[in-house]
Amino acid sequence: MKSMTTSTPQNAADLIKKNRVTVAKTVVLILHLVGIGGLYWEVSRPLFQLVTPLHLLLVTGLLLAFHGGYNRHFLLFAFSAFAIGMVTEIIGVNTGLIFGEYSYGSVLGPKILGVPLMIGVNWFLMVYVTAGVWHQIIGNDFLAALAGAALMVAMDFNLEPVAIKLDFWQWESETIPISNYLSWFLIAFVIQMLYRKLAFAKENKLTFFVFLNLLLFFFLLAIIL
Repeated sequence: MKSMTTSTPQNAADLIKKNRVTVAKTVVLILHLVGIGGLYWEVSRPLFQLVTPLHLLLVTGLLLAFHGGYNRHFLLFAFSAFAIGMVTEIIGVNTGLIFGEYSYGSVLGPKILGVPLMIGVNWFLMVYVTAGVWHQIIGNDFLAALAGAALMVAMDFNLEPVAIKLDFWQWESETIPISNYLSWFLIAFVIQMLYRKLAFAKENKLTFFVFLNLLLFFFLLAIIL
């Protein structure tokens, strides 16, 4: 009896390790389901808006935990995705020349020159999952980058009404300008090409599952909010 008691924690740890992909997918699913419920109900919405950056970091962290190719090329890609996203957003917020006239609220946390640091993380996350969807399906780098950028525009199309409702950012005009989607596509295409051209392992067992969760998360919120 004593032996069974002492071995139980080790057995549980071994079980989790053996089924770590399933456990991670379950965590991702729970995070998004709870997020939908928390953001839907007005009573809980302020709290869930407050923890949005934590949600984003947790999902990104889980993805990175299953990334199998940490080398200088991957680090260059990750830094480039973050930096290109931040720089273009900073220019956009302060000039209105890239995406249109818009500004960020306080929900997404600390900012640099009007742009939350989480936006840079979001650019990395969005490119990583959309590029990962196509990397084994489309062999041509140019076509894969086009397809990945198109997926990012589709995700942004779902995200925009949710972001406005939750005060992630606000547009000065009532209609979201077409320049937003065109710029998203072009900038995403550049980063997608970096993903394709840089030599690092791109296999990640969570990529498609996270992509699907993000897409459905914003699609459902766009309907119910």
